[in-house]
Amino acid sequence: MNLTISGHHLDVTPALRSYVTNKLDRITRHFDQVVDVRVILTVEKQKEKERRQRAECNIHVKGNDMFAECSHADLYAAVDELVDKLDRQVVRHKDRLQDHHHAAPKRVM
Repeated sequence: MNLTISGHHLDVTPALRSYVTNKLDRITRHFDQVVDVRVILTVEKQKEKERRQRAECNIHVKGNDMFAECSHADLYAAVDELVDKLDRQVVRHKDRLQDHHHAAPKRVM
């Protein structure tokens, strides 16, 4: 899995990098065919402070690309919500890949 973490208008500290990496381990635990992950952490200059910190992520898995973004007043909380969204998408994608259809029973006439 290729992991790229970049910051826009902020420096990505080692503590923040390890936090994001540990959170993204949950996604690879659910689905092991993750090819590429790109995370962008941003601090926006807005007047309202509630949604100033933003985290967005692109995930390339076998057969699909997924995107999620989340804004929050705290960057760590934004990463938590982002991983929750991505986890739901990955689990749904994994369920779609698995064949849940059973053969129809033969009718006896």
